[in-house]
Amino acid sequence: MSHLLKERWRFGTGRIVGLLLLVGLLVLRILDPGLVEAVRLKSLDIYQLIYPRAERQDLVAIVDIDEQSLRALGQWPWPRTIMAEMVARIVEAGGTVIGFDVLFPEPDRSSPEVAAETFQGLDDDTREKLRHMPSNDTIFADAIRASTVVLGRSGYRVSGAVPTAEAGIQTGVATLGPDPRSYLVDFPHLLRNIPVLDEAARGHGMFSVAPDRDGVVRRVPVIAVADGTIVPSLSLEMLRVASGSDAVLVKTDPSGVRSVGVGAFEIPTDGKGRVWLHYSPPSRSRYISAIDLLRGGMPTDILAGKMVLIGTSAAGLFDLKVTPVHPALPGVELHAQLLESALTGATLNRPSYTAFVELSLTALMSLLLIIQAPRVNAGTLFALGGATAAVTMGVLWYCFTGLDLLIDYTFPLISSFLVYAVLVCTNYVTVSADRFRIRSAFSQYLSPDLVEQLAQSPEKLTLGGEQRELTVLFSDVRGFTAISELYKDDPQGLTTLINRLFTPLTRDIVDRRGTIDKYMGDAIMAFWNAPLADANHELNACEAAFAMLESLRVLNEQRQKESSDDQMVPPLRIGIGLNTGLCVVGNFGSDLHFNYSVLGDTVNLASRLEELTKQYGVPILIGEKIAQAVRTHFAVLEVDYLQVRGKRDLERIFTILGHADVIGQSDFVELVERNEAMLAAYRRCDWPQALEAILMCRELGKKFGLDDYYELYIQRIRHRADASVSSSEGAAVSSWLQKL
Repeated sequence: MSHLLKERWRFGTGRIVGLLLLVGLLVLRILDPGLVEAVRLKSLDIYQLIYPRAERQDLVAIVDIDEQSLRALGQWPWPRTIMAEMVARIVEAGGTVIGFDVLFPEPDRSSPEVAAETFQGLDDDTREKLRHMPSNDTIFADAIRASTVVLGRSGYRVSGAVPTAEAGIQTGVATLGPDPRSYLVDFPHLLRNIPVLDEAARGHGMFSVAPDRDGVVRRVPVIAVADGTIVPSLSLEMLRVASGSDAVLVKTDPSGVRSVGVGAFEIPTDGKGRVWLHYSPPSRSRYISAIDLLRGGMPTDILAGKMVLIGTSAAGLFDLKVTPVHPALPGVELHAQLLESALTGATLNRPSYTAFVELSLTALMSLLLIIQAPRVNAGTLFALGGATAAVTMGVLWYCFTGLDLLIDYTFPLISSFLVYAVLVCTNYVTVSADRFRIRSAFSQYLSPDLVEQLAQSPEKLTLGGEQRELTVLFSDVRGFTAISELYKDDPQGLTTLINRLFTPLTRDIVDRRGTIDKYMGDAIMAFWNAPLADANHELNACEAAFAMLESLRVLNEQRQKESSDDQMVPPLRIGIGLNTGLCVVGNFGSDLHFNYSVLGDTVNLASRLEELTKQYGVPILIGEKIAQAVRTHFAVLEVDYLQVRGKRDLERIFTILGHADVIGQSDFVELVERNEAMLAAYRRCDWPQALEAILMCRELGKKFGLDDYYELYIQRIRHRADASVSSSEGAAVSSWLQKL
């Protein structure tokens, strides 16, 4: 009965928390902060990356002022006579409407009348002839007047962009519904072309775009407010001119702009009069280099019947935009993409009601999980949530591919997942109550990994063990007796010092997957690869040893800073022994008290290696097996042979001099070769050769702190040579000893 009440309480609480979370998420979506919008926009990008619009090569072409054209014709701006020739060539090739994604706000400085006033050394007749020649702007205006051209304009948000005089031709705008001005993207200033060109053009459209907060251009305003006037975009104006319409029709409702139409075309927009571009994959097939157009280096029918945009892809002209399908797309292609989408009826739409759809999906998916949670088990609930998410994704994918509707899937899915997580967590809290009691009882005595393993499997709280390959570490403080004498009148200070030492050293071990076995006075014993498996236990143990030395160095610096200026604090030093091999690991003790620990010869050798660090004068000693496992990650150096109790074979022991960056250093490579030669000579009792090698090794080893190590071998040779060499060898040994 109590179990049933507990289950009802758990699910009742889960439902309440889930409902509260759902309400909070719905409010968050209504407020729509920047982070929520950013996630939504990125999710809408994925639609286009998976299913881009099919390219139509028969509708729009781009005459590209590219790097090749700039190299051939010189830097921008080019003389307007060249632009006039480009217009003429496009008309000859069969282009229908020409749109300029470039601006001509100032008179051409290369015109003849400008040259007459600025060139020096001209005779009067030549100067007068130049004054009477037609200006480049007039020639360009005549070419525009003889064709169907839409000139671009640029909207600016900064006050430094001073507009020119009003153009003679203004596009008419009709409105069906509330005044759209308060909804539209607003540019305070509008930069126009010079009047002689503006008056010659058939239309005028703004080519400025407003990227989203993350700098990506997903939406292009097809109609906007600039300098207080409603102006169409370059693409929309080209459609208007091509259709022969006199005005643009803007349909609005209380939520904002719904669509913009010209002639037979009606383009759905968002509330601000922006069109969501449905990008086709980036392609150079719609581009024609300007120099190829001027020099006839293109197929004769490539522009026939197409709307033609003139723009630039040259990086130096700074008209590259970030889009969902490409990180640097020429700005002119945005207008080409919009024209193709409009002409083929493939523009995307995200009407104002999509927010309501997304809120409804969020509520329905989450409520389904909340209602079903008490009735099904966790696995069924997970499957139900997954099926609901899959159906939702399928429906929204159809909306995109079949209806050109953009509906966000991330917020409903994330929200329903969070609600599911709350329901699961409510159950988890109840199930974890027993585990918490186990953790509380053993966390002070066992390693965190073992505590967690016992919490998950309480049946492991029995005596016994298993054989496993482990890496074992022993560390001990050097000269701890002398340090203790300094604190004989302050035992609390000694305890504080040991705690300050053990805290970072323990963290260094545990952070690298080690298990603390025990603390023994001033010593630490730890091991790797148990209770949890660790494929890199040798490497992690060596990393921990190096981290312990670094933590000790930091502690010594802190202690020195804390002392008075006239007081020298003896630095703490430790020795570390590491060994890898088979051990018995498990719970050892009695029915009343036991400890998770390790036993075996591997443990004994690790302890002995730690003791030998004092004799060899190095901070770390490792066994042969661990040395072979880590020699590609650490700079290891053989130190000696060691007779292991109970074994006939000698054990090679090593020290570690640095990480992988040291292995390739010339000093270390030479030291290894000289050290091997020294050990070989020493083991065959060739004392003069060994001493000669030590002389070279000692100089190389100073960098690695090996002075005590080589001094040990000198003293060994000194004692052994006295009793084992002939008089001639003895003289040679004495000679080398004097050099050393």
